[in-house]
Amino acid sequence: MTIYLGIDDTDTRESRGTGRLARTIAAELARSYTVTGVTRHQLFVHPAVPYTSHNSSAVIHIREEERGTAAAVFATAREMMLADFVEGSDPGVCAAADPEINGDLSRFGFAAKTSIVTQDEARRLARKAGILLEGLGGTEDGVIGALAGVGLAASGNDGRFVQKGTTRDLRGTQTVAAILASGVDRVMTTGGAVVEEGVVTLRKFPKPACIGGKAILYVEADGEAYCDIVVG
Repeated sequence: MTIYLGIDDTDTRESRGTGRLARTIAAELARSYTVTGVTRHQLFVHPAVPYTSHNSSAVIHIREEERGTAAAVFATAREMMLADFVEGSDPGVCAAADPEINGDLSRFGFAAKTSIVTQDEARRLARKAGILLEGLGGTEDGVIGALAGVGLAASGNDGRFVQKGTTRDLRGTQTVAAILASGVDRVMTTGGAVVEEGVVTLRKFPKPACIGGKAILYVEADGEAYCDIVVG
């Protein structure tokens, strides 16, 4: 069973970003649970939608079998977010186990990528599904991205991993073998060819796309080597 913990709108232009906070929460949760990754999900960019820089939400993926884990990780994240509240932000947090995540939640997530959705819609869907969703300050608009992120992550076909295994430890030019050993499931070209050997020049660290529930790092030929492409 996978539990998805979504957070959004936790920052301002002058503060640390939502992604960094998500990784801090993931590190704390990893002390008690099996954290399998952190994904970033791009939402709708529009003048009518308030956002800090790119309007993205972050989702922590946790693999656990015990019932009640979603409530426990929600409580931990809630406490940490309240303790690290940034004045001027509008944070929201959501947690759900995959059996609780229905098609309506994923459809809400994909709608939030291309259109304006509302707090009322998010709260209504969360109540209907019986999942945890809460605003933690400001306008509480973060509940929109938090729920959308959970729905998108659970679809298995959105966003990119900003943390997966030891991917953040890799820099510069790395072998395909080292990239796979770090936690990436597959290295592929955008044309669909699987790359099993060679070296890849990384822009920063591997940021594999979430495709079919797998972490897929896309690359393109660069002379006799490859360079990575950020997708998602």
